[in-house]
Amino acid sequence: LPGGGCFSANNMRAVQVWQDQVSDPATKSSYSLYSVAFRPDGEQILVAAKKKILVYDGSSGNLVKSLPGHKEDVYSVAYAANGEMFASGGADKTVIVWDKDLNGILKYSHNDSVQCLAFNPLSSHLVSCGVTEVGIWTVEQKGVNKHKISAKASSCCWTNDGQYFAVGMQNGVVSIRNKVGDEKYKVERPGGSPIWCLTWNSTKDDVYDILCVCDWNRKLAFYHLNGKQIGKERSFNFDPTCITPCSGGSYLLIGGSNKKLSLYGRDGIFLCTVAELNSQVWCVQTKPKEDFVTAGCDDGTLLYIHLVYSTIHGLYRERYAYRDNMTDVVIQHLLTDQKVRIKCREQIKKIAIYKNRLAVQLPEKIVVYELFGNETSDMQYKVREKIQQKLDCTLLVVCTGHIILCQDKKLSSLTYSGRKEREWNMESQIRYIKVVGGIPGNEELLIGLKHGQVYQVFLSNSFPVLLLKHQSSVRCLDISAMRTKLALVDENNTCVVYDMKKKEILFQEPNANSVSWNSLCDDMLCFTGGGYFNIKANGFPVHQQRQAGFVVGYYGSSVFCLNQSSVVKVEVPQSSPTLQYMERKMFNDAYGIACLGVTEDDWKVLAFEALENLDLEVAQKALVRIGHLPHLLLIQSILERKKRGQDNDKVYLADILAHQGKFDKAARLYKEADQSSKAVEMYTDLRQFDLAKEYMEEGCSEGFTKEIIKKQAEWCKSSSDPKAACEMYLAAGEYIKAADIMMENGWIDRLLQMTRNPSTNTTEFLQHCAKLFQNSDQIELAAEILDKLGEWKELIKLYVDAQQWNQAFNLLKDHPELKELVYVPHAMWLLENDQFNEAQDALSKAGRQTAAVNILEQLVENAIVETRFEDCAYYNWLLASSYRQHAKEPPKGEKSEVFVKQFWNHLKLAGMYYAYSGIHKFTDQPFTSHLPDALFNMSRCLYHQLLNTHPPGISKVCTLYTLARQSKHLGAFKLARYAFDKLQMFIIPQRFSEQVELGSITIRSKPFEDKEELLPVCYHCSTTNPLLNTEGLQCVNCLEPFIFSFVSFELLPLVEFCLDSDISEEEAKALVAAEPIAKHTAGPHETADSNTQTLTLDSEDDKNDLFTEKLLNTEMGSSVYTPVCVDKETLRSMHQSQIFVKEWGAPLGNQYFFNVLPDVPISMCNNCFQMFHNDDYELQTLLKRCCPFCRAPCR
Repeated sequence: LPGGGCFSANNMRAVQVWQDQVSDPATKSSYSLYSVAFRPDGEQILVAAKKKILVYDGSSGNLVKSLPGHKEDVYSVAYAANGEMFASGGADKTVIVWDKDLNGILKYSHNDSVQCLAFNPLSSHLVSCGVTEVGIWTVEQKGVNKHKISAKASSCCWTNDGQYFAVGMQNGVVSIRNKVGDEKYKVERPGGSPIWCLTWNSTKDDVYDILCVCDWNRKLAFYHLNGKQIGKERSFNFDPTCITPCSGGSYLLIGGSNKKLSLYGRDGIFLCTVAELNSQVWCVQTKPKEDFVTAGCDDGTLLYIHLVYSTIHGLYRERYAYRDNMTDVVIQHLLTDQKVRIKCREQIKKIAIYKNRLAVQLPEKIVVYELFGNETSDMQYKVREKIQQKLDCTLLVVCTGHIILCQDKKLSSLTYSGRKEREWNMESQIRYIKVVGGIPGNEELLIGLKHGQVYQVFLSNSFPVLLLKHQSSVRCLDISAMRTKLALVDENNTCVVYDMKKKEILFQEPNANSVSWNSLCDDMLCFTGGGYFNIKANGFPVHQQRQAGFVVGYYGSSVFCLNQSSVVKVEVPQSSPTLQYMERKMFNDAYGIACLGVTEDDWKVLAFEALENLDLEVAQKALVRIGHLPHLLLIQSILERKKRGQDNDKVYLADILAHQGKFDKAARLYKEADQSSKAVEMYTDLRQFDLAKEYMEEGCSEGFTKEIIKKQAEWCKSSSDPKAACEMYLAAGEYIKAADIMMENGWIDRLLQMTRNPSTNTTEFLQHCAKLFQNSDQIELAAEILDKLGEWKELIKLYVDAQQWNQAFNLLKDHPELKELVYVPHAMWLLENDQFNEAQDALSKAGRQTAAVNILEQLVENAIVETRFEDCAYYNWLLASSYRQHAKEPPKGEKSEVFVKQFWNHLKLAGMYYAYSGIHKFTDQPFTSHLPDALFNMSRCLYHQLLNTHPPGISKVCTLYTLARQSKHLGAFKLARYAFDKLQMFIIPQRFSEQVELGSITIRSKPFEDKEELLPVCYHCSTTNPLLNTEGLQCVNCLEPFIFSFVSFELLPLVEFCLDSDISEEEAKALVAAEPIAKHTAGPHETADSNTQTLTLDSEDDKNDLFTEKLLNTEMGSSVYTPVCVDKETLRSMHQSQIFVKEWGAPLGNQYFFNVLPDVPISMCNNCFQMFHNDDYELQTLLKRCCPFCRAPCR
């Protein structure tokens, strides 16, 4: 392998696989070969030779068969993309289609000779071009569609997607047509020069095909599908007759009158000559997906060659430069995977890279580039110098100010201006060269020779320095970062490491083909061979890992391996060498290796090993790496104690062992160091009190003993032994903690005795006991204590909180100054319990004359101002309840209709504010408990209601913002686009503007549709509804109002129905409570009347569901919604568990709903009559102990 960061080889080679001379067997005169074609699998080659089609074996070149069939010369052959058939056409005006078994299956004719053929690459469409017409044939049709053309055709080709084909004609026009033959675009070449050959070309990275056109003005031009010219025209010094893409579209092969087959870049730049022949090249084709080429000549020569592309590349540390498309240099940063491309527009022969320099050798010059900046991550290069000389060399190396050329035994140094500065002649052929650093302008080179010598060359010194003489030829070498060791690989595949001072062999390893020292560690190297790369540190055993290729760099934990033509980075954990250093107690060296890259477990092992050996510095640095705070605090504690002069290694080691869970060893060390109290503290913290007592010494202080008892009590408490814990707390004087345990376990009598015991009657203790009694609903006991303390204010609060109003009013007689503490809470309590008149009386006694309704309205307003929308919903519900009561018994002179209207209005407002509370939490608070589906349902439901009304405090912007965000997240892109468009009509808050603008743009890339599973389905008529209905929350077909669960706001499977006029409310209750009518048994049954007998075959699913029949028979299309009306029989057949009744009472009346999906359990609050999914309701009632909407206590 060449070195110095440079790896190069010879340029592209054309290897002839086989060649045949096609001639007349009788006269021996040669045939002109006008066309060749590969079978798609590449195993067969078709050749147009005079009147015959020759079929060759692609691998061996043997003639398989000669196919007669044409009466005159064959001009063109083409294979179908599926390999099932091929076609031929020629001067006899006919096209013959052959099957894969070489039998003719179809023939059709043209008015003139057939000049060219082309099969569609994706279908069976065949295009045949004559002098005046173009024919299109497919397997599916019997006839041939023909279209007139303006001049004689010379070539044709399909685009890679099979949608268009191009026809080149003798009048200089290229006609671009679609699959059915209609002309879509036209290209006219300047001067009307005949188009002799053309092709569509593209690579895997291109989004469209490029049309390459060669005319007899000796020009090559490139066009888009729309006929627009792109790029620059290229000129030839010959007449081109054939063109084809090769190597996946990266190159073009062109043949012609110069008797050569030449390789060009995809942009038309000449690269090299592939083959020189004895006559004009008429045709050329490449083997599909491979770099094999066949060409036919005028003298009957049929050539089959293999194109071999050499890898030209260079490497310096993490920067890898390689040749791409033979004219571009790609520089890749192996650590960040950044890439930059330099277009040289000439054939690249050599590449070298070193630090911020890059040298590229072109046919007539060498171009030197340098980085724009000095950052290690910078990837932009600019031209530094150009050496306008044609220089021959086998190896190219670049330095800071010089170019190094190597040719056999000679090494030459040139400045960037091209002046030869120095030359060295070696004893034998130079096998390896590497730049190993040095002062800019005086870099150091390592030279490995064929006879085993290793020289050191400085650019400013004319005399090379012999470093050592190896016994065999050097293939690869490298020197360690500190220049103390040199590693080489010889021709015996042995890796040998020398000590540079003693010139002695330190060690050697077999089966090596390349070697590299770690750039960050002087004692670590990597060598490859036998399909493995091997890591060796110091003199330790080798660590192997499977990886093919050659190691070309070793940086930290990254090994760079050259595998064929690419360099791959392999991350190698340094676990093995780290452990090897630790085994020898070399912790500093182990830390240095670990810094190159080890796992977190390896860091832990290193940290704890160093800690146990009291190497605190290494342990601290290793623990910082893994962020292990407890042991870091321990080390900090040890260091501080050392600073104070407490130098007892046994204690420190015991602390370390205790932190690692080795308690027995730690306790013994504490005792050996006369620190038994530490052992006691350790075992006490571990709740191992028996072991702690073993290490307790006589004369322990009372405070220390009490502290141990307290800890034991805490342990007993956590161990579910409250009795023992209580006794220990009492013994330690912790009466409050003992009281807590008594209350937790229901030992009320014992706690009461303590409150009456003078020895424990401190104010703090009694206040705490009062609070305990209050929290456990022992109001009388708590009142006894507060009365004993004389804390009347707290006593009144106790009665108020317990809602013991009689006791509060009795106490108020003796302390009237505290009336505010009683009457106001009492009024609010009455208000919450729908006792509005009593609440007004209470407020009057408190000196407040505001009526209950006005209070509630003020509460609503306050809740809106304070953005407490959930409370606002609750207060609106209370207002609705108040109006409901007034509707039942309207005040004198008032009509109940007014209160009914107010009831429905405030009930609707309560629902809207309840939904908006979830939206407000999402938009204005950092956290929300609602899932995206619930937010989506809330915002959609609320927005439908906002179409007709706009209550104060509810932001339509926040509602639309939530709807847009959640719609986009859940896939309702149509609704999301509507919401984003609507948001553009409002003044958007600054905190939303960026996301709204971004969402408005990105939503355009989504399909204009909503996910089907999000669309609401009407449970009345089974109609799938759109997510947005301007008429409101109702079915677009049957106008059935949708009922939502008041937690997740999901659509409930409920259908509203009403009773026949002859059914009273009481009768309806009786019918619902009765057992449903039994349904008839499924299966065949017979019915008969006077004239007919009928046999009905029922399936298992056909059941006599009267309510379902009512739903199905409901007339649709009415402009007014009418609930399903059920009669007694229908109501009798309905199961009680599926019927929900909102018993509003007079004059509101009752509402009836039927659950059409009994498998979906539904709950209804008996106070507010809101519906819920059963799971949602149970969860909310468990969390809140009340209905989430009306806050009615749960039963």
